[in-house]
Amino acid sequence: MTTRQPPAPAAFDHRMAVFDTDDDFVAAALRFLGEGLAAPGEPPPVAIADPRNLDLLRDALGGDAKDVTCVPHTDWYTGSAANAVAQAASYLTAHAGPGGRIHLLMEPVWSGRAGRSARETTEWIRYEALANLLFAPMATTALCAYDIRTAGPAVVAAARRAHPGTDVYEDPLRLTAELDAVPLPLPPAGAQPLAEPHAAAVQAWAEARGLPAADAELFATAVAETAAALAPLDGTALLWGEAPACVCELRPARPVGDPLAGFVPPPPTGPEPGPGLWYARQVCAYVDIRDDAGGATVRLQYA
Repeated sequence: MTTRQPPAPAAFDHRMAVFDTDDDFVAAALRFLGEGLAAPGEPPPVAIADPRNLDLLRDALGGDAKDVTCVPHTDWYTGSAANAVAQAASYLTAHAGPGGRIHLLMEPVWSGRAGRSARETTEWIRYEALANLLFAPMATTALCAYDIRTAGPAVVAAARRAHPGTDVYEDPLRLTAELDAVPLPLPPAGAQPLAEPHAAAVQAWAEARGLPAADAELFATAVAETAAALAPLDGTALLWGEAPACVCELRPARPVGDPLAGFVPPPPTGPEPGPGLWYARQVCAYVDIRDDAGGATVRLQYA
């Protein structure tokens, strides 16, 4: 007698819903959450959205509201794009079914951090693109909800390129390479050179620039961890800025070469190449990496 093996879990299903009215949001959300509720053996679906939209959903769900986990999006998206990666990975580990099976409705805070500048928007589009690689082994179904009234048409157009179900979907590596093709601004003339980016020296500099001691310690540790992970460095580090936007630029002697560097958590068993960048991405608002013929430029900005 031959034992029939269960089918392999489906790959990450990364969808996008665009709406410009409350009714359209509720309709898209109900269809998606209903799919999750009907999935046999799957944990309750999760709606991560604007609190106002969560109220609309609860009213529309009626008695089914008790079967949907609702999370205000300001509680989920609390920092950088890398923080969102960590939050999602942690939630899936704790709450998803086998293989990561769960339905997640996810509405970014486009009226807040994510939409406050072109640079910030670029980081969130990077997150959307890299999510296709980072969560590829998971059987998670995610619906990213974009309200044109707050995100705006330009953000929605860019986000379409990061979602496989659209007709303009772009390979994640190609899209992130395009984002990284934009040159970094030159360091200011008054940038301070630092021969060895030791944590104590960076912390002293950051405190002198107005960062509180606890923040200065986090920033200094991020710099030191990154320098250790990417050693050897080519030349001196550069420091500039005033609190909270303190910046350190490092020049690794070799290209980083991996667009996922710092987005993948280090294994719990011990450090491997890259944990410094993971720490830096969790602590800093921006981590910019530009590879070139001579190595790389890695720029960390605290806030």
